[in-house]
Amino acid sequence: MADFQTDFQAEYDVLVLGGGNAALCAAITAREAGASVLLLEAAPRDFRGGNSRHVRNLRYMHDAADGIMTGPYREEEFWDDLLRVTGGQTNEPLARFTIRKSAELGAWMTARGVRFQPSLGGTLHLGRTNAFFLGGGKALVNAYYRTAERLGVAVAYGAEVRDLDIRDGAFHAAEVMHGGTPHRVRAKAVVVAAGGFEANVDWLKEYWGDVADNFIIRGTPYNKGRVLRVMLDRGAKAVGDPKQCHAVAIDGRAPKFDGGIVTRVDCVALGIVVNQHAQRFYDEGEDFWPKRYAIWGRLVAQQPGQIGHVIIDAKSVGKFMPSVFPPVTAGSIRELAGRMGLDPDALEATVQGFNAAARPGTFDWTVLDDCRTDGIDPPKSHWARPLDTPPFYGYSLRPGITFTYLGVAVDEHARVTMADDRPSANIFAAGEIMAGNILGKGYIAGIGMTIGSVFGRIAGQEAANHARH
Repeated sequence: MADFQTDFQAEYDVLVLGGGNAALCAAITAREAGASVLLLEAAPRDFRGGNSRHVRNLRYMHDAADGIMTGPYREEEFWDDLLRVTGGQTNEPLARFTIRKSAELGAWMTARGVRFQPSLGGTLHLGRTNAFFLGGGKALVNAYYRTAERLGVAVAYGAEVRDLDIRDGAFHAAEVMHGGTPHRVRAKAVVVAAGGFEANVDWLKEYWGDVADNFIIRGTPYNKGRVLRVMLDRGAKAVGDPKQCHAVAIDGRAPKFDGGIVTRVDCVALGIVVNQHAQRFYDEGEDFWPKRYAIWGRLVAQQPGQIGHVIIDAKSVGKFMPSVFPPVTAGSIRELAGRMGLDPDALEATVQGFNAAARPGTFDWTVLDDCRTDGIDPPKSHWARPLDTPPFYGYSLRPGITFTYLGVAVDEHARVTMADDRPSANIFAAGEIMAGNILGKGYIAGIGMTIGSVFGRIAGQEAANHARH
Protein backbone atom coordinates (compact mmCIF):
# COMPACT_ATOMS: atom_id res chain seq x y z
CA MET A 1 0.00 0.00 0.00
CA ALA A 2 1.40 3.39 -0.96
CA ASP A 3 1.94 6.16 1.54
CA PHE A 4 -1.17 8.26 2.06
CA GLN A 5 -1.07 11.73 0.44
CA THR A 6 2.64 12.28 1.03
CA ASP A 7 4.34 15.28 -0.55
CA PHE A 8 7.83 15.83 0.81
CA GLN A 9 8.17 19.10 -1.10
CA ALA A 10 5.27 20.81 0.66
CA GLU A 11 5.60 22.83 3.84
CA TYR A 12 3.26 21.38 6.44
CA ASP A 13 1.78 23.13 9.42
CA VAL A 14 2.73 20.24 11.71
CA LEU A 15 5.29 17.48 11.25
CA VAL A 16 4.90 14.48 13.58
CA LEU A 17 7.91 12.21 14.12
CA GLY A 18 6.83 8.74 15.21
CA GLY A 19 4.01 6.34 14.47
CA GLY A 20 2.72 5.04 17.82
CA ASN A 21 -0.01 6.10 20.21
CA ALA A 22 1.46 9.49 21.20
CA ALA A 23 2.26 10.43 17.60
CA LEU A 24 -1.18 9.43 16.38
CA CYS A 25 -2.94 11.36 19.16
CA ALA A 26 -0.88 14.40 18.17
CA ALA A 27 -1.53 14.02 14.44
CA ILE A 28 -5.28 13.53 14.88
CA THR A 29 -5.62 16.44 17.29
CA ALA A 30 -3.58 18.79 15.09
CA ARG A 31 -5.58 17.84 12.01
CA GLU A 32 -8.88 18.31 13.83
CA ALA A 33 -7.64 21.79 14.78
CA GLY A 34 -7.30 22.62 11.08
CA ALA A 35 -3.57 22.06 10.56
CA SER A 36 -2.01 20.23 7.62
CA VAL A 37 -0.13 17.28 9.07
CA LEU A 38 2.55 14.85 7.90
CA LEU A 39 3.36 11.84 10.09
CA LEU A 40 6.69 10.06 9.57
CA GLU A 41 6.83 6.43 10.75
CA ALA A 42 10.25 4.73 10.60
CA ALA A 43 8.77 1.24 10.43
CA PRO A 44 7.17 -0.28 7.35
CA ARG A 45 3.39 -0.24 7.27
CA ASP A 46 2.96 -3.81 8.52
CA PHE A 47 4.98 -2.98 11.66
CA ARG A 48 3.63 0.51 12.23
CA GLY A 49 2.70 1.69 15.70
CA GLY A 50 5.92 1.26 17.69
CA ASN A 51 5.49 -0.29 21.12
CA SER A 52 1.82 0.70 21.09
CA ARG A 53 1.14 -2.43 19.00
CA HIS A 54 1.80 -4.49 22.14
CA VAL A 55 -0.19 -2.59 24.76
CA ARG A 56 -3.30 -3.94 26.47
CA ASN A 57 -4.67 -1.17 28.64
CA LEU A 58 -4.73 2.47 29.72
CA ARG A 59 -4.89 3.94 33.22
CA TYR A 60 -7.04 7.03 33.66
CA MET A 61 -8.68 9.01 36.44
CA HIS A 62 -12.45 8.71 36.93
CA ASP A 63 -14.89 9.51 39.72
CA ALA A 64 -17.21 6.53 39.34
CA ALA A 65 -17.76 3.27 37.52
CA ASP A 66 -18.29 4.21 33.90
CA GLY A 67 -19.19 1.07 31.98
CA ILE A 68 -15.51 0.33 31.44
CA MET A 69 -14.14 0.62 34.98
CA THR A 70 -15.69 -1.15 37.95
CA GLY A 71 -15.34 1.72 40.42
CA PRO A 72 -13.82 5.16 41.09
CA TYR A 73 -10.14 5.99 40.69
CA ARG A 74 -9.58 9.56 41.78
CA GLU A 75 -6.62 11.91 41.60
CA GLU A 76 -5.17 11.29 45.06
CA GLU A 77 -5.18 7.51 44.73
CA PHE A 78 -3.66 7.71 41.25
CA TRP A 79 -1.01 10.10 42.57
CA ASP A 80 -0.27 7.85 45.57
CA ASP A 81 0.18 4.86 43.27
CA LEU A 82 2.58 6.83 41.06
CA LEU A 83 4.45 8.27 44.03
CA ARG A 84 4.96 4.82 45.51
CA VAL A 85 6.58 3.31 42.40
CA THR A 86 8.68 6.37 41.55
CA GLY A 87 9.87 6.90 45.13
CA GLY A 88 9.25 10.62 44.63
CA GLN A 89 11.39 10.82 41.50
CA THR A 90 8.76 12.66 39.48
CA ASN A 91 7.77 16.20 38.57
CA GLU A 92 4.71 16.48 40.82
CA PRO A 93 3.00 19.44 39.07
CA LEU A 94 3.43 17.76 35.68
CA ALA A 95 2.39 14.36 37.03
CA ARG A 96 -0.76 15.70 38.68
CA PHE A 97 -1.56 17.67 35.53
CA THR A 98 -1.28 14.42 33.53
CA ILE A 99 -3.54 12.59 35.99
CA ARG A 100 -6.23 15.25 35.81
CA LYS A 101 -6.11 15.44 32.01
CA SER A 102 -6.38 11.65 31.80
CA ALA A 103 -10.04 11.90 32.85
CA GLU A 104 -10.83 13.02 29.28
CA LEU A 105 -9.24 10.04 27.55
CA GLY A 106 -11.91 7.34 27.62
CA ALA A 107 -14.51 9.40 25.78
CA TRP A 108 -11.95 10.94 23.41
CA MET A 109 -10.54 7.58 22.36
CA THR A 110 -13.96 6.00 21.89
CA ALA A 111 -14.99 8.86 19.61
CA ARG A 112 -11.98 8.09 17.40
CA GLY A 113 -12.59 4.40 16.92
CA VAL A 114 -10.97 2.74 19.95
CA ARG A 115 -13.10 0.07 21.62
CA PHE A 116 -12.82 -1.30 25.16
CA GLN A 117 -13.58 -4.64 26.79
CA PRO A 118 -14.04 -5.89 30.38
CA SER A 119 -10.79 -6.15 32.30
CA LEU A 120 -8.83 -9.35 32.74
CA GLY A 121 -8.68 -11.10 36.10
CA GLY A 122 -6.10 -13.06 38.06
CA THR A 123 -3.00 -11.25 39.26
CA LEU A 124 -3.71 -8.10 37.25
CA HIS A 125 -6.16 -6.41 39.70
CA LEU A 126 -6.90 -3.67 37.17
CA GLY A 127 -10.67 -3.69 36.70
CA ARG A 128 -11.15 -0.48 38.69
CA THR A 129 -8.15 1.50 37.45
CA ASN A 130 -7.42 0.49 33.85
CA ALA A 131 -9.42 0.24 30.62
CA PHE A 132 -8.54 -2.71 28.36
CA PHE A 133 -8.55 -2.32 24.57
CA LEU A 134 -10.72 -4.67 22.55
CA GLY A 135 -8.26 -6.33 20.20
CA GLY A 136 -5.25 -4.97 22.10
CA GLY A 137 -2.74 -2.42 20.91
CA LYS A 138 -2.81 -3.48 17.26
CA ALA A 139 -6.54 -2.71 17.10
CA LEU A 140 -5.95 0.65 18.79
CA VAL A 141 -3.19 1.58 16.34
CA ASN A 142 -5.29 0.53 13.34
CA ALA A 143 -8.28 2.54 14.61
CA TYR A 144 -6.15 5.65 14.99
CA TYR A 145 -4.58 5.27 11.54
CA ARG A 146 -8.03 4.90 9.99
CA THR A 147 -9.16 8.05 11.78
CA ALA A 148 -6.01 9.96 10.82
CA GLU A 149 -6.26 9.03 7.16
CA ARG A 150 -10.00 9.83 7.06
CA LEU A 151 -9.17 13.28 8.41
CA GLY A 152 -6.48 13.81 5.77
CA VAL A 153 -3.28 13.28 7.75
CA ALA A 154 -0.46 12.44 5.34
CA VAL A 155 1.51 9.35 6.39
CA ALA A 156 4.91 8.12 5.21
CA TYR A 157 6.14 4.67 6.25
CA GLY A 158 9.79 3.63 6.21
CA ALA A 159 10.69 7.29 6.77
CA GLU A 160 13.85 7.52 8.86
CA VAL A 161 14.68 10.90 10.41
CA ARG A 162 18.43 11.43 10.09
CA ASP A 163 18.77 14.99 11.43
CA LEU A 164 16.82 18.06 12.53
CA ASP A 165 17.54 21.64 11.58
CA ILE A 166 17.15 23.41 14.93
CA ARG A 167 18.53 26.91 15.30
CA ASP A 168 18.19 29.18 18.33
CA GLY A 169 15.73 26.75 19.85
CA ALA A 170 13.43 26.72 16.82
CA PHE A 171 12.68 23.91 14.36
CA HIS A 172 13.04 24.57 10.64
CA ALA A 173 13.20 21.22 8.85
CA ALA A 174 13.88 17.51 9.16
CA GLU A 175 16.36 15.54 7.10
CA VAL A 176 14.56 12.33 6.17
CA MET A 177 15.53 9.19 4.25
CA HIS A 178 12.61 7.55 2.46
CA GLY A 179 12.83 4.84 -0.19
CA GLY A 180 16.57 5.39 -0.48
CA THR A 181 16.06 9.08 -1.29
CA PRO A 182 16.94 11.94 1.08
CA HIS A 183 14.36 14.67 1.65
CA ARG A 184 14.31 17.95 3.52
CA VAL A 185 10.87 18.24 5.08
CA ARG A 186 9.75 21.67 6.24
CA ALA A 187 7.04 22.46 8.78
CA LYS A 188 5.93 25.35 10.97
CA ALA A 189 5.98 23.10 14.06
CA VAL A 190 7.20 19.64 14.93
CA VAL A 191 6.02 17.02 17.43
CA VAL A 192 8.73 14.57 18.44
CA ALA A 193 7.08 11.30 19.48
CA ALA A 194 9.58 8.75 18.24
CA GLY A 195 10.13 6.73 21.43
CA GLY A 196 13.28 5.99 23.38
CA PHE A 197 16.50 4.11 22.64
CA GLU A 198 15.69 0.67 24.03
CA ALA A 199 16.32 -1.11 20.73
CA ASN A 200 19.82 0.39 20.48
CA VAL A 201 21.85 -2.18 22.41
CA ASP A 202 25.09 -0.28 21.89
CA TRP A 203 23.54 2.77 23.57
CA LEU A 204 22.21 0.62 26.43
CA LYS A 205 25.73 -0.75 26.93
CA GLU A 206 27.03 2.78 27.54
CA TYR A 207 25.17 2.67 30.87
CA TRP A 208 24.79 -1.04 31.65
CA GLY A 209 28.01 -2.44 30.20
CA ASP A 210 28.20 -5.80 28.46
CA VAL A 211 25.32 -7.24 30.51
CA ALA A 212 23.00 -5.35 28.12
CA ASP A 213 23.80 -8.02 25.53
CA ASN A 214 21.61 -10.34 27.62
CA PHE A 215 18.61 -7.99 27.62
CA ILE A 216 15.57 -8.80 25.53
CA ILE A 217 13.74 -5.91 23.85
CA ARG A 218 10.02 -6.48 24.28
CA GLY A 219 8.94 -3.92 21.68
CA THR A 220 9.73 -2.61 18.25
CA PRO A 221 13.26 -2.93 16.85
CA TYR A 222 12.82 0.51 15.27
CA ASN A 223 13.19 2.51 18.51
CA LYS A 224 16.89 3.18 18.07
CA GLY A 225 16.76 6.62 19.70
CA ARG A 226 17.90 8.54 16.65
CA VAL A 227 15.44 11.42 17.15
CA LEU A 228 16.24 11.56 20.87
CA ARG A 229 19.97 11.68 20.16
CA VAL A 230 19.53 14.48 17.64
CA MET A 231 17.29 16.45 19.98
CA LEU A 232 19.87 16.29 22.77
CA ASP A 233 22.69 17.17 20.37
CA ARG A 234 20.71 20.16 19.06
CA GLY A 235 20.20 21.71 22.49
CA ALA A 236 17.15 20.10 24.10
CA LYS A 237 17.38 19.81 27.88
CA ALA A 238 17.74 16.20 29.03
CA VAL A 239 15.57 14.70 31.73
CA GLY A 240 15.65 11.28 33.37
CA ASP A 241 18.26 8.75 34.43
CA PRO A 242 19.68 7.01 31.32
CA LYS A 243 19.93 3.75 33.28
CA GLN A 244 16.29 3.79 34.34
CA CYS A 245 13.77 2.03 32.13
CA HIS A 246 10.54 0.09 32.13
CA ALA A 247 12.03 -3.38 32.47
CA VAL A 248 10.01 -6.47 33.36
CA ALA A 249 10.88 -10.12 33.84
CA ILE A 250 9.93 -12.04 30.70
CA ASP A 251 10.22 -15.59 29.51
CA GLY A 252 13.86 -16.31 28.69
CA ARG A 253 12.76 -18.00 25.46
CA ALA A 254 11.33 -14.77 24.04
CA PRO A 255 12.79 -13.40 20.77
CA LYS A 256 15.41 -10.66 20.96
CA PHE A 257 12.96 -8.04 19.61
CA ASP A 258 9.22 -7.53 19.32
CA GLY A 259 8.01 -10.42 21.48
CA GLY A 260 5.49 -8.10 23.06
CA ILE A 261 3.43 -8.34 26.20
CA VAL A 262 2.63 -12.05 25.81
CA THR A 263 6.21 -12.91 26.80
CA ARG A 264 5.73 -11.46 30.29
CA VAL A 265 5.59 -13.99 33.15
CA ASP A 266 2.86 -13.00 35.62
CA CYS A 267 3.09 -15.72 38.28
CA VAL A 268 5.94 -14.18 40.31
CA ALA A 269 3.65 -13.04 43.14
CA LEU A 270 2.29 -16.58 43.49
CA GLY A 271 5.62 -18.41 43.83
CA ILE A 272 9.29 -17.79 44.50
CA VAL A 273 12.04 -16.44 42.26
CA VAL A 274 15.61 -17.70 42.47
CA ASN A 275 18.85 -16.89 40.66
CA GLN A 276 21.32 -19.25 39.00
CA HIS A 277 22.54 -20.28 42.45
CA ALA A 278 18.96 -21.26 43.39
CA GLN A 279 18.80 -18.43 45.96
CA ARG A 280 15.87 -16.06 46.43
CA PHE A 281 16.80 -12.38 46.15
CA TYR A 282 13.65 -10.24 46.61
CA ASP A 283 10.17 -10.18 48.18
CA GLU A 284 7.90 -11.70 45.54
CA GLY A 285 4.73 -10.61 47.38
CA GLU A 286 5.64 -7.03 48.22
CA ASP A 287 2.56 -5.50 46.59
CA PHE A 288 -0.02 -6.10 43.88
CA TRP A 289 1.57 -7.27 40.65
CA PRO A 290 0.62 -4.21 38.50
CA LYS A 291 2.51 -2.03 40.98
CA ARG A 292 5.60 -4.25 41.13
CA TYR A 293 5.99 -6.17 37.88
CA ALA A 294 8.11 -3.40 36.38
CA ILE A 295 10.84 -3.74 39.03
CA TRP A 296 11.58 -7.35 38.20
CA GLY A 297 13.44 -6.73 34.96
CA ARG A 298 15.98 -4.63 36.84
CA LEU A 299 16.17 -7.17 39.67
CA VAL A 300 16.88 -10.01 37.25
CA ALA A 301 19.41 -7.82 35.41
CA GLN A 302 21.39 -7.58 38.65
CA GLN A 303 21.64 -11.37 39.07
CA PRO A 304 24.44 -13.61 37.74
CA GLY A 305 24.07 -14.09 34.02
CA GLN A 306 21.05 -11.73 34.06
CA ILE A 307 18.72 -14.67 34.57
CA GLY A 308 16.18 -15.74 37.17
CA HIS A 309 13.74 -18.62 37.64
CA VAL A 310 10.20 -18.49 39.01
CA ILE A 311 8.89 -21.63 40.70
CA ILE A 312 5.21 -22.36 41.42
CA ASP A 313 3.20 -25.46 42.27
CA ALA A 314 -0.17 -26.80 41.14
CA LYS A 315 -2.10 -24.58 43.58
CA SER A 316 -1.31 -21.46 41.51
CA VAL A 317 -2.32 -22.76 38.10
CA GLY A 318 -5.19 -20.75 36.59
CA LYS A 319 -4.65 -17.69 38.77
CA PHE A 320 -2.43 -15.70 36.39
CA MET A 321 -2.16 -14.80 32.72
CA PRO A 322 -0.15 -17.66 31.21
CA SER A 323 2.95 -16.99 29.17
CA VAL A 324 2.95 -17.69 25.46
CA PHE A 325 5.51 -20.44 26.20
CA PRO A 326 4.56 -23.47 28.35
CA PRO A 327 6.36 -23.87 31.69
CA VAL A 328 8.92 -26.52 32.53
CA THR A 329 7.04 -29.21 34.47
CA ALA A 330 8.22 -31.86 36.94
CA GLY A 331 6.89 -34.14 39.65
CA SER A 332 9.41 -32.98 42.26
CA ILE A 333 11.54 -29.95 43.07
CA ARG A 334 14.72 -31.95 42.44
CA GLU A 335 13.50 -33.03 39.04
CA LEU A 336 12.46 -29.45 38.19
CA ALA A 337 15.90 -28.16 39.19
CA GLY A 338 17.57 -30.60 36.81
CA ARG A 339 15.33 -29.60 33.94
CA MET A 340 16.00 -25.90 34.56
CA GLY A 341 19.78 -26.22 34.90
CA LEU A 342 19.84 -25.53 38.64
CA ASP A 343 21.63 -27.36 41.44
CA PRO A 344 19.01 -29.82 42.81
CA ASP A 345 20.38 -29.72 46.37
CA ALA A 346 20.44 -25.92 46.42
CA LEU A 347 16.92 -25.49 45.02
CA GLU A 348 15.52 -28.14 47.33
CA ALA A 349 17.10 -26.41 50.34
CA THR A 350 15.71 -23.03 49.25
CA VAL A 351 12.20 -24.41 48.81
CA GLN A 352 12.34 -26.27 52.14
CA GLY A 353 13.47 -23.09 53.91
CA PHE A 354 10.71 -21.09 52.28
CA ASN A 355 8.06 -23.68 53.11
CA ALA A 356 9.13 -23.77 56.75
CA ALA A 357 8.91 -19.97 56.96
CA ALA A 358 5.43 -19.70 55.41
CA ARG A 359 2.83 -18.86 58.06
CA PRO A 360 -0.78 -20.08 57.82
CA GLY A 361 -3.26 -17.50 56.64
CA THR A 362 -6.27 -16.92 54.40
CA PHE A 363 -4.96 -16.94 50.85
CA ASP A 364 -6.63 -14.39 48.56
CA TRP A 365 -4.71 -13.07 45.56
CA THR A 366 -7.27 -10.27 45.06
CA VAL A 367 -6.21 -8.50 48.30
CA LEU A 368 -3.01 -7.98 50.28
CA ASP A 369 -3.64 -11.14 52.29
CA ASP A 370 -2.08 -12.40 55.54
CA CYS A 371 -0.13 -15.30 53.98
CA ARG A 372 3.45 -14.26 54.75
CA THR A 373 6.80 -15.67 55.81
CA ASP A 374 8.53 -15.27 59.15
CA GLY A 375 12.24 -15.56 59.93
CA ILE A 376 13.53 -15.66 56.37
CA ASP A 377 15.44 -13.12 54.29
CA PRO A 378 14.17 -11.86 51.94
CA PRO A 379 10.65 -12.16 53.33
CA LYS A 380 7.54 -12.74 51.28
CA SER A 381 4.92 -10.28 52.52
CA HIS A 382 1.77 -11.67 50.91
CA TRP A 383 0.52 -14.77 49.07
CA ALA A 384 3.20 -16.96 50.67
CA ARG A 385 2.08 -20.58 50.52
CA PRO A 386 4.31 -23.64 50.79
CA LEU A 387 5.38 -25.09 47.46
CA ASP A 388 4.21 -28.60 48.27
CA THR A 389 1.66 -29.67 45.66
CA PRO A 390 2.98 -31.39 42.53
CA PRO A 391 3.34 -31.01 39.69
CA PHE A 392 5.81 -28.15 40.00
CA TYR A 393 6.30 -25.53 37.28
CA GLY A 394 9.16 -23.23 36.36
CA TYR A 395 9.85 -20.35 33.99
CA SER A 396 13.32 -18.98 33.32
CA LEU A 397 13.39 -15.19 33.25
CA ARG A 398 15.36 -12.52 31.41
CA PRO A 399 15.21 -8.70 31.67
CA GLY A 400 12.70 -7.44 29.12
CA ILE A 401 13.24 -3.77 28.24
CA THR A 402 10.07 -1.95 27.21
CA PHE A 403 11.20 1.66 27.03
CA THR A 404 13.91 3.94 28.39
CA TYR A 405 13.40 6.98 30.62
CA LEU A 406 16.08 9.31 29.29
CA GLY A 407 14.26 11.99 27.35
CA VAL A 408 13.65 15.68 26.79
CA ALA A 409 12.20 18.09 29.34
CA VAL A 410 8.76 19.58 28.63
CA ASP A 411 6.22 21.91 30.23
CA GLU A 412 2.43 21.59 30.54
CA HIS A 413 2.07 22.82 26.95
CA ALA A 414 4.27 19.92 25.75
CA ARG A 415 6.88 22.47 24.65
CA VAL A 416 10.41 21.10 24.71
CA THR A 417 12.66 22.91 27.15
CA MET A 418 16.02 23.86 25.68
CA ALA A 419 19.36 23.78 27.49
CA ASP A 420 18.98 27.47 28.45
CA ASP A 421 15.76 26.51 30.30
CA ARG A 422 13.58 28.36 27.81
CA PRO A 423 10.76 26.51 26.01
CA SER A 424 10.98 26.17 22.28
CA ALA A 425 8.26 28.04 20.43
CA ASN A 426 7.61 25.29 17.87
CA ILE A 427 9.08 21.99 19.16
CA PHE A 428 6.71 19.77 21.13
CA ALA A 429 7.15 16.27 22.55
CA ALA A 430 4.90 13.39 23.57
CA GLY A 431 5.18 9.77 24.65
CA GLU A 432 8.27 7.82 25.64
CA ILE A 433 10.64 10.56 24.53
CA MET A 434 9.37 12.77 27.39
CA ALA A 435 8.01 10.18 29.86
CA GLY A 436 11.08 10.64 32.11
CA ASN A 437 9.55 13.93 33.28
CA ILE A 438 6.98 11.86 35.15
CA LEU A 439 8.67 8.46 35.52
CA GLY A 440 11.96 9.01 37.31
CA LYS A 441 11.93 5.31 38.06
CA GLY A 442 9.41 2.51 38.42
CA TYR A 443 6.16 1.91 36.58
CA ILE A 444 2.49 1.17 37.11
CA ALA A 445 0.45 -0.67 34.51
CA GLY A 446 -0.99 1.56 31.80
CA ILE A 447 0.83 4.79 32.79
CA GLY A 448 2.87 4.88 29.57
CA MET A 449 -0.32 5.04 27.52
CA THR A 450 -1.64 7.71 29.88
CA ILE A 451 1.40 9.93 29.35
CA GLY A 452 1.46 9.37 25.60
CA SER A 453 -2.25 10.03 25.13
CA VAL A 454 -2.38 13.14 27.33
CA PHE A 455 0.73 14.77 25.90
CA GLY A 456 0.03 13.60 22.37
CA ARG A 457 -3.25 15.52 22.41
CA ILE A 458 -1.63 18.58 24.01
CA ALA A 459 1.32 18.56 21.61
CA GLY A 460 -0.95 18.29 18.58
CA GLN A 461 -3.18 21.14 19.73
CA GLU A 462 -0.29 23.42 20.68
CA ALA A 463 1.58 22.70 17.45
CA ALA A 464 -1.53 23.52 15.42
CA ASN A 465 -2.05 26.73 17.42
CA HIS A 466 1.52 27.81 16.72
CA ALA A 467 1.17 27.05 13.01
CA ARG A 468 -2.00 29.14 12.75
CA HIS A 469 -0.51 32.13 14.55
